[in-house]
Amino acid sequence: MTILYFTLILFLGAIFAGMLGSLTGLGGGVVIIPLLTLGFGVDIKYAVGTALVTSIATSSGAAAAYIKEGMTNVRIGMFLEIATTLGAVIGALLAVFLPASAVYIIFGIVLIFSGIMTIRKKNESPYLGKPSKTASLLKLNSTYPTREGIKNYNVKNVAGGFSLMTFAGILSGILGIGSGSMKVLAMDTAMKIPFKVSTTTSNFMVGVTAAASAVIYFQRGQIEPVLAMPIVVGVLIGAFLGSKILMKINVSLLRKIFCFVIIILAIQMIYRGFEPSLVHWFPSVKFPKL
Repeated sequence: MTILYFTLILFLGAIFAGMLGSLTGLGGGVVIIPLLTLGFGVDIKYAVGTALVTSIATSSGAAAAYIKEGMTNVRIGMFLEIATTLGAVIGALLAVFLPASAVYIIFGIVLIFSGIMTIRKKNESPYLGKPSKTASLLKLNSTYPTREGIKNYNVKNVAGGFSLMTFAGILSGILGIGSGSMKVLAMDTAMKIPFKVSTTTSNFMVGVTAAASAVIYFQRGQIEPVLAMPIVVGVLIGAFLGSKILMKINVSLLRKIFCFVIIILAIQMIYRGFEPSLVHWFPSVKFPKL
């Protein structure tokens, strides 16, 4: 396969990943890493480094639009970025000591969780109960635009959300994905932030989280420009196309289909992680190559 042909396939695959990421809210990393590892046999550490660069680009592009619309809670994002950035650095440092098989297994488990999160019931209504003292002190309670006009919402359980964000950052540093599903879970479920605000704020945070990890991967030489360049451009184009398609299709059906596909990919990633152990313990058995 020539470099030109390889780059073209990566570019087209990245457009598809960007579209799916935009339509489901999970980001392109959940497709890019399986594409590189399962499709082209790229070392998962280099795939993670590429996905981190991609996350920075896509987050930077989309975050500006959401802030302009008044949907993103910048104060919450800046506060929780302390947790995600700290977690991302820890995760990137831990990744040095983790064998590739462990990264495959962890990635597969996170994929399954992310797939389930796309079809779960969302917290659409604003929380108007008593806010936590921490939320009031940090002025995290805010408003967001809806079809019915501007609505207020309060924030609770800030400590629980901060803890979950640290864990999300660790996963991001190890796996190279934005861990958007974990971030949304922290804000949507733990902190009772409306789903639209939690997803847009999560998108705002992804770039900073990924940048913290990407520095460490870059220092280790695990970010390859030949891989990153066509993928970043493709994902940006795909995310733009996805935002245009979003208003014209049945997103609920798409998310169910995507959940099924992502779980199939997750099973393949987990199998890839356990494959060396299976071959070691059962040398006479011929295991299929996925």
